[in-house]
Amino acid sequence: MRTGALEIDREALLAQAVSGAFPDARGRYGPFGGRYVPETLVPALDRLERGVRDHLADPAFRARLESELRTWVGRPTPLTHARELSRRWGADVWLKREDLAHTGAHKINNAIGQALLAQRLGAKRIVAETGAGQHGVASAAACARLGMPCVVYMGAIDMERQAPNVGRMRLLGAEVVPVRSGDQTLRAAIDEALRDWVSDPDGTYYLLGSAVGPHPYPYLVREFQSVIGLEARAQMLEQAGALPDVAVACVGGGSNAIGLFHPFVRDTGVALLGLEAGGTGTGLGQNAASLAYGTPGVLQGCYSLLLQDEHGQIQETHSVSAGLDYPGVGPEHALLATIGRVTYEAAGDDESLEALAECCRAEGILPAIETAHAFAGAKRYARAHPGSRILLGLSGRGDKDMPTLQRTLLKGNPS
Repeated sequence: MRTGALEIDREALLAQAVSGAFPDARGRYGPFGGRYVPETLVPALDRLERGVRDHLADPAFRARLESELRTWVGRPTPLTHARELSRRWGADVWLKREDLAHTGAHKINNAIGQALLAQRLGAKRIVAETGAGQHGVASAAACARLGMPCVVYMGAIDMERQAPNVGRMRLLGAEVVPVRSGDQTLRAAIDEALRDWVSDPDGTYYLLGSAVGPHPYPYLVREFQSVIGLEARAQMLEQAGALPDVAVACVGGGSNAIGLFHPFVRDTGVALLGLEAGGTGTGLGQNAASLAYGTPGVLQGCYSLLLQDEHGQIQETHSVSAGLDYPGVGPEHALLATIGRVTYEAAGDDESLEALAECCRAEGILPAIETAHAFAGAKRYARAHPGSRILLGLSGRGDKDMPTLQRTLLKGNPS
């Protein structure tokens, strides 16, 4: 990570992070975060910020959200002891099973929360972006549940490699709009969703899927996804008899990881490990590891760590995983990396696919390719820390990835 000329007091920021001080009143996580948007969006963001403040703490809103999470999403999701991986890796491995949530991933936690908020704010329609398709499916499902129109922007490249999820979104009633501009992946999809929102900031609600973008989105997504870590923390104490030595999650924009990590930030005896998409190499364009190789800059309304050249031009990224194929990361992750509370590493395409195959055969679970990056990092950690207790955020299931897996792991091996 190259933080350039940033001048920060790491110890002071670490103390603030552990005390739960972020974001501050300006929507900042230390030097990161904030709002960098057109003037036309400022009233909409102000209205959203007021809505977050008024509704998230409202007992009636909380009761409705908790009811939907329990009876529709299927929470709490289980904590599974991975017996065979534990034996193979020489560690005690526990899996937080977001793959068993409705629609097959953690994205539904945030989607139903924001859709309920949008309804309270009087929105007439919802727009969303998606990369791997899981947020699009979750948004489409949440909108169907609440009877709201939904438009999902998705890069043309991602639509090809995530065809099953495109079909699911359409069956759930969403309009899926292919984005053929830019890199035709997640970044381009976010750009198009923002353009749509700018054209009608009063009647449209932008249901952002990751912990990125202008304030209050990184905070809002974290609050809805923290249910993952809150449940996992209580389940570890009940089932394993202790907190984990390390909590591990994959990181693209960072929603599942911040959801798992945030309830453990105060537990300084618990290490936190995030795995980015290492792709095929360390050069620009070969990976999507913003925390490992990025520098500070502004992208899509937020100041964070980005994959950009010396002139500040955002670079195209590569990952076998559509959901991690993004040139930036949420501002809270940028802070946690800078102050050293979370360690971030990169896992390459091949290593992650091998980890996916091992999980399938050892545990009878097909994880998403995104999640497979976390399995690769957890295996490394286990080898370096024999006997450790590992909590792994299993962010989603891999049914959606079968077209990619047919071209990679199963190529020439159909049986």
